[in-house]
Amino acid sequence: MTTAGSNLRGGRIAWQLAQTLWVGGVWVLHFVLLPALERFGLAPLLIEEIGSFMYPLLVGFAAVCALLQGLVLLSALGRRWWQDLRGQLLVLVLVSAGSFFLAGFWKDGLYWQMFCFLVLAFAGLVLVLQPRPDERGN
Repeated sequence: MTTAGSNLRGGRIAWQLAQTLWVGGVWVLHFVLLPALERFGLAPLLIEEIGSFMYPLLVGFAAVCALLQGLVLLSALGRRWWQDLRGQLLVLVLVSAGSFFLAGFWKDGLYWQMFCFLVLAFAGLVLVLQPRPDERGN
């Protein structure tokens, strides 16, 4: 296998792994894990404490994974990365993650944080529906 072929394969693996981990983690936490703990009968304060620990952790992880995906996209498309929907979605994810952490300094930033988290989750869902950078159909 050539070096270009192995780089392409490495980028494909990095793209899929990062995308699976951060998008899946965000959706599982908000739409599966916390509602399941509530239905299981745990105390609301305990569920809130778990959420307040896990949300920032997953948002930071999503930002790191989006940066990795951005590097893969940059290597695949070059300067055209910004014109691509995937690049725009990754920028949206990074802006949303930054806004999530900035909203933590506001007195009533909890609603803004949840909005940013949901924007991040739905941007990830749209990103999953896009082809990988190495696939045709860009």
